[in-house]
Amino acid sequence: MSKDLLLEIGTEEIPAHAMPGLLQELGERAEKALGELRLAHGGVRTLGTPRRLALIVEGLAEKQADVAEEKRGPSVQVAFDAAGKPTKAAEGFARGQGVKAEDLVTRDGYVYALVQETGEPAEKVLERLLPELICDLPLPNSMRWGDLDFRFIRPLRWLVALYGEEVVPFELARVKSGNTSRGHRFLSTGDFTIQDAAHYEEACEEAFVIVDPARRKALIEQGLAEEAKAHGGTAEITPDLLEEVLYLVEYPTALAGRFEEKYLALPPEAVITPMRDHQRYFPVKAADGSLMPLFLTVRNGGAEYLQTVQHGNERVLRARLADAQFFFDEDRKKSLEEHLEKLKTVVFQEGLGTLYDKSLRLEELAGRIADALGASAAEKKAAQRAAKLAKADLVTGMVMEFTELQGVMGKEYARLDGEGEEVALAVDEHYMPRFAGDELPQTKAGIIVSLADKMDNIVATFSRGLIPTGSQDPFALRRQALGLVNSIIKAELSLSLVDLVSWAMDLLALTEVKAREKMQTDVADFMRLRLKNVLGEAGIRYDVADAVLGDIDDIGRVMLAAKAVQEQLSAPDTAKAVQSFVRAANLAAKAETAEIDESLFETDEERELMKAYTSAKSAAESLLEAHDYVGAIDDFKDLADPIDAFFDGVMVMADDVAVRRNRLALLKAIDNLLLQVADFSKIVQG
Repeated sequence: MSKDLLLEIGTEEIPAHAMPGLLQELGERAEKALGELRLAHGGVRTLGTPRRLALIVEGLAEKQADVAEEKRGPSVQVAFDAAGKPTKAAEGFARGQGVKAEDLVTRDGYVYALVQETGEPAEKVLERLLPELICDLPLPNSMRWGDLDFRFIRPLRWLVALYGEEVVPFELARVKSGNTSRGHRFLSTGDFTIQDAAHYEEACEEAFVIVDPARRKALIEQGLAEEAKAHGGTAEITPDLLEEVLYLVEYPTALAGRFEEKYLALPPEAVITPMRDHQRYFPVKAADGSLMPLFLTVRNGGAEYLQTVQHGNERVLRARLADAQFFFDEDRKKSLEEHLEKLKTVVFQEGLGTLYDKSLRLEELAGRIADALGASAAEKKAAQRAAKLAKADLVTGMVMEFTELQGVMGKEYARLDGEGEEVALAVDEHYMPRFAGDELPQTKAGIIVSLADKMDNIVATFSRGLIPTGSQDPFALRRQALGLVNSIIKAELSLSLVDLVSWAMDLLALTEVKAREKMQTDVADFMRLRLKNVLGEAGIRYDVADAVLGDIDDIGRVMLAAKAVQEQLSAPDTAKAVQSFVRAANLAAKAETAEIDESLFETDEERELMKAYTSAKSAAESLLEAHDYVGAIDDFKDLADPIDAFFDGVMVMADDVAVRRNRLALLKAIDNLLLQVADFSKIVQG
């Protein structure tokens, strides 16, 4: 008869950010281990609060499944001597499998041992498994306490291990497992007894612990919504803050507080950031989207003395907002441009000047990018102005106190200075995306400054030999490169990566020829990996990605070409054409030149292929210029039959050196044309 299993790991408060990962790992590792141990079971789920990680396995079998397995040993010739008696090799194999040598069976020229293993009772298996699960959990960070060598994310305080109603006995870090858990620190009477897994959540709730994160989350959302509605507003609940609060409380109660309306005169983010990022409060918005002089928070406790809790939170927020008001007032004594002077005191990177120097580089680089993209005079002016001002807010009091506001306060100060909306937005957008999944810049000026800033950062850091390796990326260059790639693709820009890198090197005064060549190679390789990830996320086949990643100078072209190739591969005539393209590419690799001398043609097949190539090249020019790669591939397919006829009727590697070189040059010219879309030799034929 099966029984439910409960494991609860009781600790000091675990950091909120670590909880989701720990719960996921606990569930996945338990399910995998039970499968490997041949213990049948039903559903597996995890529950948790800041002070506990819990695992529940439903319907866990009472014993391991028995297993009978044949193990192959040495060959018959090795296992038995001439008289048919077992050799030492056979006896050693049998002994290792726990059987007698005379019980070995022969088949297919080998000896086999039939190994039968009777399953152990679940209780015995769990005594070993449960402490291993705890010890093997991957931790974002760990600690030791007392004189123990044991490490965990926080000190262990209690362990509950129940199989049915029976305790699974084991000891870890001088803590013995039992059936006793601990309730809420302040609301409960202390320890409480758990009967079995089925009564676990109920017993916890009686001790003022809502152990199911899903239910706790629903209570928090409901409480926040009700409090906001009661005050005539709507709670602005961001997923990251909600998840953090979820794992900070065991028994949630929402409450509202107020702050002085005078602080609403500050830019909204200057109020929301101290509220949300520093105090973990939820802002409240009015029907028109404006910020109300209210905040919501979640108490780890019941509804008693809420007014006292409210006043305490109001007092803390009041101090933070007073700081914000002070820094804002001090910052506004100068224009954003006047703050630029202070950037001369801030080093950008060792040996690469100051942030002021970087601002001047960005201004120039933004201008070159604007010209390359065909931006209007107004767009170029806005981009260069935003580039110059982009880093100025880093030395303002507001950003030095609330670093999360970099770019945001630059945008607000630019607006107040009358710089224009496009300039203001670009100052903020040039940091985008700030994290995985964040928005990309939307305005033309914002995109230009973002590309300039990211490429300057990449080239500058690479010039110091600090190319990210393994998991080490202290300057977040991978994220910036990914943002650069996604921005180009989303905005459908056509921009030379070689030019972009070259301009950045010029402005950084990197003049040594070999160093510049290595920089181009290093940056291209770095960007190629980011681009490959983007293609994979877009559903592009790995072989198609490899086919289009040879030349990534035009990043936007790569995505369009990949989609076109993948689309065309489903067409019935594409497979045959690809085979022909690969035949041409294989011999084209031997060509010394792509210069063709038609006077050296000796056969009609050569002339017909030349005619087909000339026609395809002429038609492809306008298609490639318009980035119509589907049309270009359709055009290329007309080369397939002439290529096949050429190989059937012509000896490419002729004895005459000039003729041979000319035939290879024709194939090389065709391959060069095809490579403007993809290297079809990389395509895996089904």
